Amino acid sequence: MRRLDSLDPADAPAKSAELLGEIIGRHGSAGPMVTAMAHSPALLQGYLDLSRAMKRVKLSQALSEKVSLALQEWIGCALCLDAHTQAALKAGLSETDVSLARQGTSTDQREAALMAYAVRVLAEPASIRDEDVAELREHGWSDRIIADTVGLVALNLLTGSFNLVAGLEPAPAEQSTKEKPAHVH
Repeated sequence: MRRLDSLDPADAPAKSAELLGEIIGRHGSAGPMVTAMAHSPALLQGYLDLSRAMKRVKLSQALSEKVSLALQEWIGCALCLDAHTQAALKAGLSETDVSLARQGTSTDQREAALMAYAVRVLAEPASIRDEDVAELREHGWSDRIIADTVGLVALNLLTGSFNLVAGLEPAPAEQSTKEKPAHVH
């Protein structure tokens, strides 16, 4: 059930109205998450800035979507899972790749290590040790990728948490066609 209403630019605080106007001008519309975030100009600005910045990560689009699927499965945001599933398929991932990503793994050992690290950063960041970072490096991941992954975790936590608090869910037709696997921790 929706708990935060979407705002039209005319009803939003001044800074949010400006930001919504820019989004609508560029894309023709603004989605339910963004229009609900408009209640908080600071949150909306922070989300937009972080989202734009994270488009410059060194991860491929396909791997970024795999990581996001693993994170959103853990967070439990159906709207995010739906969006990242669509994006993953558009990026060329198979249904099997998507299913494995939602379980926090991959057929590629390097990717599986990075995805497991991302979920640990989300769920228990204090558990990350020197050995964990060394293992990522042994898999060939650079410090930039290790750092970029923390940013991807932050973005997914922000969007997933916001959507859950706001009560935003996929349209019923979309939701009923997707079986949700067991929650992975």
